[in-house]
Amino acid sequence: MRVYITDVTLRDGDHAMAHQFSLQQIDAIARGLDAAGVDIVECSHGDGLAGSSIQYGMSREREEDILRTAATALTRARLAVLLLPGIGTKHDRKRAAQLGASVARIATHCTEADIAQQHIGLAKELGMRVVGFLMMAHMVPPATLAHQARLMESYGADCVYVVDSAGAMVTPEARERVRALRQALQCDVGFHAHNNLSLAVANSLAAIEEGATHIDASTCGLGAGAGNTQTEVLVAVLERLGYETGIDLSRLMDVAEELVRPIMPRPQIIDRDSLTIGYAGVYSTFLLHAKRAAKQFGVDSRALLAELGRRKMVGGQEDMIIDVAVEMAEARQRAGNTAVS
Repeated sequence: MRVYITDVTLRDGDHAMAHQFSLQQIDAIARGLDAAGVDIVECSHGDGLAGSSIQYGMSREREEDILRTAATALTRARLAVLLLPGIGTKHDRKRAAQLGASVARIATHCTEADIAQQHIGLAKELGMRVVGFLMMAHMVPPATLAHQARLMESYGADCVYVVDSAGAMVTPEARERVRALRQALQCDVGFHAHNNLSLAVANSLAAIEEGATHIDASTCGLGAGAGNTQTEVLVAVLERLGYETGIDLSRLMDVAEELVRPIMPRPQIIDRDSLTIGYAGVYSTFLLHAKRAAKQFGVDSRALLAELGRRKMVGGQEDMIIDVAVEMAEARQRAGNTAVS
C-alpha cells in the first residue's frame, strides 16, 4: 500500500519557531525534503496564508518571498499552502498559486466546513489539488465529523483530513474518526496528528489501518505544542511494516539531523504545558501564546491552558488568551485581598 507523506516542517513547525524561519533555512530544508523524495512540502505562516500579524505572530520574512523560495527549491515535490478562511483571502490563494503552490489546504474548525466552499471552489478553478482540513476533530462525534467532511467533498475537495489539532485523541478515537470518513467519502482521507499525549505515530498508523492514505508529519517532530508525527520515525516504521512511501530514509534523517535540529529554539518534548494541552484538549498553537501570557500576568501556565480548554476555545481566539490570563490574575488578587481582610 502506498502512503503519501506531506511534510509540514515549514508550516506547523513555523509555530515552534515563533515564525522566524529565514529564507536560507526554508531553501535548505525544502531542497533536502525534495531530494529525500517527500511527496508534498507545506510552507506558509503557521496560521496559513496572511497569518503574519500581531495576533498570530509576525513572520521574519515576507510571505511572497517565503513561497517563492520554497517553490524554487522544489524540483519534484509539490508545494502546499494552508489557508484559514477569515485569515487568508481569495487574493492570497491566487497569489500563492502564481508563486508555485499546487496544493491548497483549506482549514476550518470541525463544525464549520461550510465556510470553506468558496475557497475550495476557487482552488479547483486554479487547477490545484484541494485538501479539506477539519481542525480540533476530537471535539465532535465521528458521525458529525463525517457530515462536515461530506460537505468539503461536495465542494470539490480531493482529500479530507481528520486533524487532531490538540493532540488530544487516544488511538480508539483516531480510529473511529478516520473510519467514519473513509465510510462516508469517495475522495481520499488524511490524518494530521500532534504528539501531546505521545500518540502521534501510533495514531497515524491507526489512521492508515482505517484507510487514510495521506499523512502529515514533520522532521524532528517540529510543530505546535509537543510537535507533530515525526517524519523520519514514521517513515522508518512504515518501511518496517511493508508500506511504500517513496522516501529515502537515510536522506530524510540527514535533513532532520543536519538542517532542522540545529535551528530548533527548544527541544520538541512533552513538557507539562504540552501535556496539559493534550489532556485538556487545547489548540496546540496556543502553547507559546499561553506561556508568554502566563509569565506576563504571573499565573500558572497549566492552569491557564486548562481554563482555555474548559472554555472550549479554538483556533482564531488567540487574542482571548490574554483576556483569560488577566481574569485569572485579577481573581487571584481579589482572593488575596479577601484573605488579608
